[in-house]
Amino acid sequence: MKFSTRQDTDLAADALFRAVSDFPRLERILLRRGATVRRVDGNPQPGRGNAWQIGFDWRGKQRDLSLKVATFNPPQQLTFAGQSEQFNIDVQITVVALTPTKSRLIFEVDVQPRGMKARLMLQTAKLGKAQLDRKFSQRIGEFVDRLAAEQYT
Repeated sequence: MKFSTRQDTDLAADALFRAVSDFPRLERILLRRGATVRRVDGNPQPGRGNAWQIGFDWRGKQRDLSLKVATFNPPQQLTFAGQSEQFNIDVQITVVALTPTKSRLIFEVDVQPRGMKARLMLQTAKLGKAQLDRKFSQRIGEFVDRLAAEQYT
């Protein structure tokens, strides 16, 4: 199942890329939302190979996700590859410069089942795909708006 959204912002492309690749800040956001985040690589600089173990509660059950930076090409592309017990997850973030002071964030998530139970969960979720797409787009839009409000420079 694929989710995709495009959000335009009043941030320059390099500032937007720095914001979405500010991993300590993203870790704090996840912690505030109740997730547990543990960095498993030893590299303090953002780049390919950064990895995390993320735990969160979803629908009353504890879930764990291993997430790793697969591609790091500033200031355009950032890709994460993740794996949970039931799913493989790929996240692709692309930043496109529209003008010197405006840019577009293209955020795509691809979720693939790893077994029959996961396949059934995705089939059920597809019934409400329109609502899931709206929520996904809204959440990414709020995130980009927050970055623009902070004038991440």
